[in-house]
Amino acid sequence: MRLLAVALMSLLGLTTARATAIEAQIQARPLTPNDIKIYQLPSSTERSGGLSTVGVGTPVYLEADVNIALALASITNISWSLSGPIGSAAAFTNSPLGTNVPLYSPSDQLVYQVAARTLLRPDLAGQYTVGATIATTTNGTTNVTFTINAGTYLGIYTCTLCHSGSTTVPSIVPSWETTGHSHIFTEGIDGLLGSHYSAMCLQCHTVGYDTNPASFIDGGFYAVAQQDNWTFPTVLASSNFADLPANLQNLGNVQCENCHGPGSLHAGALGDTNAPGWPLVSSPVVTGDCNQCHDSPPTERYGNEWYSSVHAVTTTIPTGRGYCVQCHTAEGFITRIDYTGTNATTFAPTNTIDTTYAAIGCQTCHEPMGQTLPTNNAHLIRTELPVTLGDGTVVTNAGEGTLCLECHRGRDGSASNNVALFASGQLIWPGGSVPPSSRDFGPHDGPQGDLIEGANAITYGLTIPSAPHRYAVSNLCVGCHMQAVASTDPGFMKVGEHTFEMKYSVVTNGVTNIVDQVAVCTPCHGPISSFNFPVADYANLGVVAGVQTEVQALLNQLSTLLPNSKGVVDGSVKTSLSVTTNWTQAQLDAAYDWMLVNNDGSLGVHNVPFAVGILKASIDNLTGVSVVGGLPNAWEIQWFGSLTNAEGAPNADPAGDGIPNWLKYALGLDPLVAGIQVPGGVVYANGNSLGGGSTNTIQIYTAAQISFDTVAGTTYQIQEVSALSDGWQNVGPAILATNTASMSYLTPTVGNLQQYFRVMHNP
Repeated sequence: MRLLAVALMSLLGLTTARATAIEAQIQARPLTPNDIKIYQLPSSTERSGGLSTVGVGTPVYLEADVNIALALASITNISWSLSGPIGSAAAFTNSPLGTNVPLYSPSDQLVYQVAARTLLRPDLAGQYTVGATIATTTNGTTNVTFTINAGTYLGIYTCTLCHSGSTTVPSIVPSWETTGHSHIFTEGIDGLLGSHYSAMCLQCHTVGYDTNPASFIDGGFYAVAQQDNWTFPTVLASSNFADLPANLQNLGNVQCENCHGPGSLHAGALGDTNAPGWPLVSSPVVTGDCNQCHDSPPTERYGNEWYSSVHAVTTTIPTGRGYCVQCHTAEGFITRIDYTGTNATTFAPTNTIDTTYAAIGCQTCHEPMGQTLPTNNAHLIRTELPVTLGDGTVVTNAGEGTLCLECHRGRDGSASNNVALFASGQLIWPGGSVPPSSRDFGPHDGPQGDLIEGANAITYGLTIPSAPHRYAVSNLCVGCHMQAVASTDPGFMKVGEHTFEMKYSVVTNGVTNIVDQVAVCTPCHGPISSFNFPVADYANLGVVAGVQTEVQALLNQLSTLLPNSKGVVDGSVKTSLSVTTNWTQAQLDAAYDWMLVNNDGSLGVHNVPFAVGILKASIDNLTGVSVVGGLPNAWEIQWFGSLTNAEGAPNADPAGDGIPNWLKYALGLDPLVAGIQVPGGVVYANGNSLGGGSTNTIQIYTAAQISFDTVAGTTYQIQEVSALSDGWQNVGPAILATNTASMSYLTPTVGNLQQYFRVMHNP
């Protein structure tokens, strides 16, 4: 499980070895409860957040790392050095971490390997400088250092003195007081979290709780409790917290020092920013800081899930590039959000961005101190404010998924401007080149927000339909990619939640099978077992294949109409495009849409109608469309006799049934024949006609996909029958609408020769 993310990145081709060099670093390795379990360390092994500011007497698991491309056999010697406060007797001891324990961060595993480990327990408050000299036979010798600030815990009373309402330093305590962290211990000991609450919970729910005798001088909760002879109450009662001694109340709950480390040196500097090592408390972007508590499956499973996610291994390639790090690194993203103050919808100027590298981790998305936008949202998500896409579309319906759209959207402006600037050789984005190169063209990677919202594409003047996902799925991306997965589900900790994955692999008898996690889909789409559910023959394959197969076929068909890397249209299927400024307007427009759907990665699942619509429109535009934004010449002449007949316009409705020509063309229907409506609010489509129903504006786009409007609080039941003389049968369970929106339901009856559907509602 722990190596899954690294294996994934290798498959993606992102583990390119650096030029062989020592490229060493020293870091403090986090150690989580799950690490202790996975790597079979003694149960008494103390966990660590991997911070550089630690309590006196607590362990720092130090490691010297070198370039992964360096042959370890070339290292002839590694020597450690230590400089500490006057009077310190602290010394290095053997680390309990064996060779089976990898570097903590999956992103570090791509570029570093462990050369040596040691352990240090600071014995006095002050600064410790750790050094390592690494000598090799091939690359000479290098020296690296690491600074540790050791202190004692002071508790929330001291932090409040400066960080509560001050105008000269960050006012953090008031927002922290609104978070669950601020009262988790209070609620637990008062019996509000259930009868299971015990002393075992205090290691995570109080400040500096360490039962190792070496740490009894750190001023943490356990040390103070020992001094006061306090023991955990035998009965959980509402007065327990109030009855605690004040010095233990001061150290109760998850506070500043749980994440930043003990604050005695920081407070002792009295605001002197010139004090050695200021600010003397750690900046918690290391996920180990959170995972020292949140990585203990099966209950606290979030760290383990994150460890297997692609977020944990975001590529280090953009490091140092101000525009790129705003999405590719934790520091860059956090700085952008904090810099804008109101989470502006355009990227901040590059000179305001922190270009250091850190993988996308817990604190990238969550603001643990409660300073969120809007303030104090349920899961401390940094922002839930509206996001503006490149074409000006303002997304207000994404909920918690708004944070995802901060990066998962086209990042090179509007589709039309991107094509125009590229064609004219102008600068497209701040980090681009002039004249623009192929990498400057298109929506960039990860434009999921554009596709799911049905926006920012080349539409050729057509009104392209969209699936109702953007309205029907609560919190948009989060609603599906972070779906809850039961511990009894085979996909537990492999999909959903903080893995963000929607599929996982299962090996049976040596054969690897990919399983789609469709549980979140079935309430709306019926009893499907795969995302690649057959709906319609969008790509004219002659059979109704799965939607992903159909969309891939359309991508392939469109790619055959575009030039190869040599600028020649050779009819070959392409998996990537090398766009140049001498492509025709039609080719550039089509290439943008191809990239939008291809780079989205879902093969249309995010928004099948829109993906199919823009791909087919692009194909049509490249294969004989004389009128800009029009339909294929041959189709218009077939049905309307000429290219100038107004009834042949894409949005015209010559049959008067409310279905425009472009949709009837897409579905292969006769544009001159109206849909047939039969009693009971049923709409009949036999391949030659299509009509809109009169009840609930029902529309059946294919024999297996039904869309209908819903009203919050109303229960809907889809029914089917193969002949109107038969009795109606329920399709799937009744659906309770939780909001007013459109709903799309896929039935498993697409292969039936004839089928009627209706939607009943109550009330």
